[in-house]
Amino acid sequence: MSVVKVMDHPLIQHKIGIIRRTETGSKDFRQMISEIAMLMCYEATRELKLEDVEIETPICKTTVKQLQGKKLAVVPILRAGLGMVEGMLNIIPAAKVGHIGLYRDPETLNPVEYFCKLPADCSEREVYVVDPMLATGGSATAAIQMLKEKGVRNIHFMCIIAAPEGIAKMQEVHPDVDIYIGAKDEHLNDHGYIVPGLGDAGDRIFGTK
Repeated sequence: MSVVKVMDHPLIQHKIGIIRRTETGSKDFRQMISEIAMLMCYEATRELKLEDVEIETPICKTTVKQLQGKKLAVVPILRAGLGMVEGMLNIIPAAKVGHIGLYRDPETLNPVEYFCKLPADCSEREVYVVDPMLATGGSATAAIQMLKEKGVRNIHFMCIIAAPEGIAKMQEVHPDVDIYIGAKDEHLNDHGYIVPGLGDAGDRIFGTK
């Protein structure tokens, strides 16, 4: 079963408190989303493997640590996931970025792919799929399935706020994918919004209604 890690860092919790507020405008909301993603990325990459390598300092030769093996990729789910990319690249600037676009079919309510562009070597990378909200889990599970069908195996999912229903769906469909969460909320309402949540993350990031 996947690891579900809820971040307890005080700075993450403080900034999540700011983005929940109705009066927080788009500019500050975008900035906070980016900062939260950066802090969460720092925590979520804690388990990356290291290897020893010999280098030359100005004084002498010595052995230091460097990241081992697979390179990284960040794949936001459009459009709200875009808000998390810059913060993550501040921590892992060498990571490549892919994009997955999904919309919900109004009749079946199932996610439908409308865009997918990934790094050519994505299957060889450690991939972090990002979306601020994990509500029903429909988009997240569909996006991860798309990655798996393209040969990607090392996948992690990162969101800022999650509902228990979405976490359960992720664990049921993708038990091999670790989930990193900023805050675990109470439940979904009748419209599929997370309670207490923060409203529609995409609208608040981009200032749309």
